[in-house]
Amino acid sequence: MELVIDQPFDLESSLESGQAHRWKKSDDWYSGVVRGEFIQIRQKGQTVEFMSGPSPEATAAAMLRDYFRLDDDLDAIYLDINKDNRVADMVDKYPGLRILRTEPWECLVAFICSANNNIARIHQLMERMSEEFGNPVTLNGETRYTFPTPADLAEGGEMELRRLGLGFRAPYVDQASKAVLEGRLDLAALVQMPYLEAKEALMEMKGIGPKIADCIAIFSLEKLEAFPIDVWIRRALAEWYFPDQKTPPDKVLLEWAQDHFGRYGGYAQQYLFHGQRLRKKAE
Repeated sequence: MELVIDQPFDLESSLESGQAHRWKKSDDWYSGVVRGEFIQIRQKGQTVEFMSGPSPEATAAAMLRDYFRLDDDLDAIYLDINKDNRVADMVDKYPGLRILRTEPWECLVAFICSANNNIARIHQLMERMSEEFGNPVTLNGETRYTFPTPADLAEGGEMELRRLGLGFRAPYVDQASKAVLEGRLDLAALVQMPYLEAKEALMEMKGIGPKIADCIAIFSLEKLEAFPIDVWIRRALAEWYFPDQKTPPDKVLLEWAQDHFGRYGGYAQQYLFHGQRLRKKAE
């Protein structure tokens, strides 16, 4: 089936910019499990071809439009975030890089696993948990696994998560599983909350600090003003916005960034993150 997209869209940049952790690439096809659907997808110009299961492809098409946030007017967002030459340059280099609308529970676990970790390792941990606790889905002779529910991971417990390689993150994922399962952490309610309230609620969980909370907020809770500050963003801001001076503390950087970039700060952050990371990778 095909999706014809009438605004900027770059599948590769969107899937490989550190937001999603269950996509694998083979030739020009990406395969991944999104919201229980096994998706195989590639882009040709402004057309996106995909195959899916187990739901009908028409159902998957609607889900993918939501997942890729095709309801966001990216041209209007560009006008809003192009506050300076740095962001404008990144937008020019990576037009069509989109924020993804990730399922909140999967996003929460992924970013707990991001603590002191790299992107390849996060991918590995997410896949291990899925293979151990998820349900199989098959497409074109290939089998992958759905991401486990809070009940699945709570039943597995901390020791099983340690066995899978989560290390010091295992108790945090275990505790989050139980908090969601018992209703102490209501992810659907966080979507409706104002940004700062949702962020504070996330940070009540052990293992979730300001950066991880902001990642969860932007990638799954509709908080496009969130501006996660990690090592890549700290470097980008220091080099491009605060050169030849001591880098301000993260709290000051966050206040400056949210004031400078405004309501779509999360989009500006993603372009700066992607550009800085690929630039350093190429050096």
